Amino acid sequence: MRVASTAMSERTYLELSEDSGSHKFYEVIVDGKTLTIRYGRIGDNGQTKVTECASPEKARAEAQKKIAEKTKKGYAAAVIGERKKRTVTRREVTSTKSTAKQAPIVWKFSSGKDGAFGIFVDEARAWVGNQSGAIYSLGHDGAVLAQFKLPEGVKCIVADDDWLYAGCDDGKVYDLGSKAPRVAYEISDDTDIYWIDIKDGVLGVSDADGNVVIVNHEDESQWRKKSKGTSGWMIRCDELGVFHGHSDGVTMYDWEDGSEMWSAKTEGSVLFGWQEESCVFAATNRNKVHKFSKRGEPLKVFTCDASVLSCAAAEDGKYVFAADNSSSIYCFDEEGKRLWKLGTGCGSALSMQFFGGKLYIVTTDGTLAQLDASEAAIKAAEQGEVVKAKTIATPKAAAAEVSAEVETTVDSADGVVVEVFKDGSQLRVRVVSSGYNKKWFVQFPKDLRHEGAKYVVDEVREAARGDFYRAHGGIRRLVT
Repeated sequence: MRVASTAMSERTYLELSEDSGSHKFYEVIVDGKTLTIRYGRIGDNGQTKVTECASPEKARAEAQKKIAEKTKKGYAAAVIGERKKRTVTRREVTSTKSTAKQAPIVWKFSSGKDGAFGIFVDEARAWVGNQSGAIYSLGHDGAVLAQFKLPEGVKCIVADDDWLYAGCDDGKVYDLGSKAPRVAYEISDDTDIYWIDIKDGVLGVSDADGNVVIVNHEDESQWRKKSKGTSGWMIRCDELGVFHGHSDGVTMYDWEDGSEMWSAKTEGSVLFGWQEESCVFAATNRNKVHKFSKRGEPLKVFTCDASVLSCAAAEDGKYVFAADNSSSIYCFDEEGKRLWKLGTGCGSALSMQFFGGKLYIVTTDGTLAQLDASEAAIKAAEQGEVVKAKTIATPKAAAAEVSAEVETTVDSADGVVVEVFKDGSQLRVRVVSSGYNKKWFVQFPKDLRHEGAKYVVDEVREAARGDFYRAHGGIRRLVT
């Protein structure tokens, strides 16, 4: 939070700019026991409310409460007269109806009217995140298990070992591992985010201009590179390096210093990327999916009938799936032979993932759907025999929102104790409990970093790359 202070007062100035055209400010000033709040449209003087509190401590506590409420709604720290609205680019997709026969959709769930890019599937559940900021998780039977509401649209949902993150239009990356979303990273305001990926706690960001930015676990930039192209809709990270897809093809960068390892052309601009253990896939607007080895060798090209919006693979490329802007899904074998093409019946798939014999897609109309990709189901569908898909109702219950509040506890024995401390100009987190390296920092939510605060977390794990810890699971503030 950007705060201007003197010996007598503390000032916090926030602004909010929305796509609807609403541009607002909110200013909080604490001067002894006096709390002054000024708010209104950016550029106007606004309205002012002055409150006399019982003590300076009460005034500061009430100020923090008001600031937390506004931050939750999407307000961000700013300097009067300097804030510029973050540029947000959403892929413009004109989706038409497929002329192919209907795919064997098992169930479908509507996340809302806005298109959905975010998807992740594991043994326990399937996640969807849409462009209005709604996130839902469902069991493999379609039962709704949880829901979150983020301040702005979801770009993508990515997993990093046992951690799950959502990258959003507001420039923040949220950790979805607790009861409420927590801010894990904040991306610079001058970055028009297209896609993100995370590996071992290190964040990779690709943007509208074709830049790649790598940010470490403490949310500090490691390096930044400009590719030969623009529109970086693909970034995939593994222990070998960073794979970036853009308007000129695919480029691989070294993790440590960002040096270019290789670059390969694609037929058309890259619109989506996927990776397996030994290869990467790039889907393009020229109806192609290119397969490269992780050394940059071109291996195969898969041809669709329209612009390819997303792709995925199974068994390290034994089967390759693709989706076009005509609401069709394709399946190819590893030699490039097209095995089938079927229509979704629920829009064009903007992202997809294959898991457990099922293909999961999220679409232009906000649907998360499960498709039975078994040989028997596909053969029946090609003959026009499909079972009507089960429609899963959208829950009416309130979704968990981003909050600066956490549960409290007086018991430090039911987890690992960490504390927030000042390290120069930065707020860091370290482990207090015994048995841990006291010199290592802990990757911890940014919105909970208050100097001197102590928390009890379910687990603290050593990062795969070493040299720091990562908090995992529930977080409770320790009250003594």
